[in-house]
Amino acid sequence: MQAMNKTRRIMEQGGTHFSNAFSTTPMCCPSRSSILTGKYVHNHHTYTNNENCSSPSWQAHHEPHTFAVHLNNSGYRTAFFGKYLNEYNGSYVPPGWKEWVALVKNSRFYNYSLCRNGVREKHGNNYPKDYLTDLITDDSINYFRASKRMFPHRPVMMVMSHAAPHGPEDSAPQYSTAFPNASQHITPSYNHAPNQDKHWILRYTGAMKPIHMQFTNMLQRRRMQTLLSVDDSVEKVYNMLLETGELDNTYIIYTSDHGYHIGQFGLVKGKSMPYEFDIRVPFYIRGPNVEPGAINSHLVLNIDLAPTMLDMAGADIPSDMDGKSILKLLDTDKPVNRFQLNKKGKMWRDSFLVERGKPLHKRADGKDMAQEENFLPKYQRVKDLCQKAEYQTSCEQPGQKWQCVEDPSGKLRLYKCKPGMASLYAPRMQALMASAGSQMYRGVSNSDDCDCGPLGFKTTGLKRKKLLTKKKLKSSKSVSKNRWARSIPFELDGDLYAVDLEEGYRPVGTTNTSWTADAGREPGVGEEDNEEFSGMGVTVRPTTSNSLNPPSSLKVTYRCSILLNDTVRCDGGLYKSLQAWKDHKLHIEHEIETLQTKIKNLREVKGHLKKVRPEECQCNSPSYLFKNKGAFRLHAGHIHSLKMPSKQKKQWMMKEQKRRKKLRKLLKRLRNNDTCSMPGLTCFTHDNQHWQTAPFWTMGPFCACTSANNNTYWCLRTINDTHNFLFCEFATGFIEYFDLNTDPYQLINGVSTLDRNALNSMHQQLMDLRGCKGHKQCNPEKGGKERNSFSEYRGQIWEGWVG
Repeated sequence: MQAMNKTRRIMEQGGTHFSNAFSTTPMCCPSRSSILTGKYVHNHHTYTNNENCSSPSWQAHHEPHTFAVHLNNSGYRTAFFGKYLNEYNGSYVPPGWKEWVALVKNSRFYNYSLCRNGVREKHGNNYPKDYLTDLITDDSINYFRASKRMFPHRPVMMVMSHAAPHGPEDSAPQYSTAFPNASQHITPSYNHAPNQDKHWILRYTGAMKPIHMQFTNMLQRRRMQTLLSVDDSVEKVYNMLLETGELDNTYIIYTSDHGYHIGQFGLVKGKSMPYEFDIRVPFYIRGPNVEPGAINSHLVLNIDLAPTMLDMAGADIPSDMDGKSILKLLDTDKPVNRFQLNKKGKMWRDSFLVERGKPLHKRADGKDMAQEENFLPKYQRVKDLCQKAEYQTSCEQPGQKWQCVEDPSGKLRLYKCKPGMASLYAPRMQALMASAGSQMYRGVSNSDDCDCGPLGFKTTGLKRKKLLTKKKLKSSKSVSKNRWARSIPFELDGDLYAVDLEEGYRPVGTTNTSWTADAGREPGVGEEDNEEFSGMGVTVRPTTSNSLNPPSSLKVTYRCSILLNDTVRCDGGLYKSLQAWKDHKLHIEHEIETLQTKIKNLREVKGHLKKVRPEECQCNSPSYLFKNKGAFRLHAGHIHSLKMPSKQKKQWMMKEQKRRKKLRKLLKRLRNNDTCSMPGLTCFTHDNQHWQTAPFWTMGPFCACTSANNNTYWCLRTINDTHNFLFCEFATGFIEYFDLNTDPYQLINGVSTLDRNALNSMHQQLMDLRGCKGHKQCNPEKGGKERNSFSEYRGQIWEGWVG
């Protein structure tokens, strides 16, 4: 708000400022859904910016019950201008709105599409015509004037939902040089990292690099510049109300859907954290019977907006709304006289719920999964499981269902045990290992000299419509046992990937040092003719019988290795000699630079190959397959077509769809030269072309990882006369507690300072709020000094916390 002098003058001096206003979920779509419905996230089920955001479920169950629907039914002319929900696709007008001018999808200032009363409207990059902030302002003012002219006695409710200061942070041209030395984001928590006493993301996040700090300065400047146009918008609406004589008869509310962090705790940018910088929002209101220039310290939430507007309109407030009308907080306290000595002060909430993330999954027995099992990153869950003895043997224990194997890249993976798998590698592991020195297929040529490989299977295309079955091979003297690989290895940009074949297997022996293709046999030798074919290529056989054992560690450098349990171990000298440590660290940095250069060169070659790619052969067409069906023979055994039960087929298709989706994301990142990713974290890249308007970024590209999709938590935020704290339980089982009276910037996790009664009391309050429904359950009204101690807790002792 420091940049918005006009708004502060209009709203602070002419209205009331609520100094303790918060968002219950600091993310765009969940918070906006809460504003529309007056409900906590756990009651409207829009958990993230993707999960149920403007989904069919939202449209069917919650959109018909927004405050707009109730006000429209009460006779109001309702209008919406600006950003709606992140995943809104512009294909419909939500119920309850008379005038609808909404942004399609997420925030933009130029080159966007609007849904104007059901009709798509495309905009370009011409500032006078297309700049979104000004368009929202002009359209809303025009609508209000026209509405009052045509329906002078009909009340109007308008929502002006500006995208600013959301990315891409494009300011109006006249403001592109403002705030050259913006530094409001530099607080005591700025670049305070790493934080070993906080949850795993902040333990993992180190201090920002100089380029990141330069970026935060530029980002703060650009965000403040975009707000200058919003400042103009507020002034224009104020002047319009003044001119039309409606100012004294109109409530004006100014707020935001969430806060934002820029460099706090080393997080370069973003939201979604439970801390003050992300959950606090500005909240101003002016209008009839609102005291001008007042500051109100009561807790006000985004879920209070819907019931408040219904209360302003005199409409009934649905009992299932979790928020409450704040109108009673605006009543000016009158002096107490002798007949009102026992009059009670205002009763209002002193605590609320902050929640983020998906709910716990349900097991088959209906119980919630343990948080530690359900919400840790996948690689961490696998790592923890692999510590258990039952996963460490090679499918040898009676009744063993899974085994843990380290793949060639050093990652631990779980594979399902099958009968006869004793002493065998997991399928993908063996396929990858066997591929190292083998030629798996022999090409088949047609009359047009089109090399389609084995059955036209193209490992780069990944567009097989149909998978063909496996065929048992007759045992060879040099191979004691044969098994079927579940994957075909292929190389992409220097990395080795395994393409799942599921039921279409190829044989791989249990021993391997040097593999050669058995290409000398004639078609039909050792096999029976069949109209179908498997397409799995020629069989391979080992030239030696040396046993292949799983590596106990993966050698990463000449002095350090990654062990089977995913821990790093170096030789003793690195732990004793500082000079040796520095030398090896320098060696690692040099190796990283070398590999980055190699990746760059490989991408150049890849780009060249794309340009000179030959025309693709129609190898999978029915005519080609029928013409060449006699040529596609697996050089062993019988061949059968794939037959699988419908239920199993459905499961396989879902698994295959998920795998392909992950692969598409990987390929997209590679195509975009995006190497910015870390396990379990949400990352972003930035370069000189990211911002298309001044001021421009000229410091070059960088990567930053600042959040995570599984950062799920539930927090209790309390402010009263004696307490001011934040108590959080993360889905991993971790707990944080901050006393903001002594630690306003939440630098130190004080959970170790709490006694058992305090912990159990806060846990019980949090559990009550997590399951609350309706304003009676979700707003336990307390007086100012009623919760000055936790010593009265008499409930069951909670054993689940860790600090």
